[in-house]
Amino acid sequence: MLNKLRKVMLIDDNEVDLKINSKIITITKLFDEIILCQSGEEALNYLSRNKNDDDKIPDFILLDIQMPEMDGFEFLEIYKGLPKSITEKCIVAILSSTLDFGDIKKAEANPHVVRLFRKPLFPKELEEELKKHL
Repeated sequence: MLNKLRKVMLIDDNEVDLKINSKIITITKLFDEIILCQSGEEALNYLSRNKNDDDKIPDFILLDIQMPEMDGFEFLEIYKGLPKSITEKCIVAILSSTLDFGDIKKAEANPHVVRLFRKPLFPKELEEELKKHL
């Protein structure tokens, strides 16, 4: 069996959440590499910059909803227009502390989002989701 390196991209404006969730992911050893982005814009720039380098494209994206400047939904609007080489490889899940029912419904209705995880990230939930998709 071909053992492909798995990359996850964490998109969150909160530095503490980035640290906590990257630590959780590191401990679980579910991914070989973590790409940290502090904004949707930074993430989109990374994806655009590396669109022709399959090795740099993440397999999984954990996206926060509530961020300044560009929120998670605005990110998804632009993301869906990216080349299929990216959108077909990347699996996107929301990782949010939102209690806003409208946000939750909107996230669940988005065709690019496979799941909404609550902060903090629970390794078991992430592992179950990965088994379905990777």
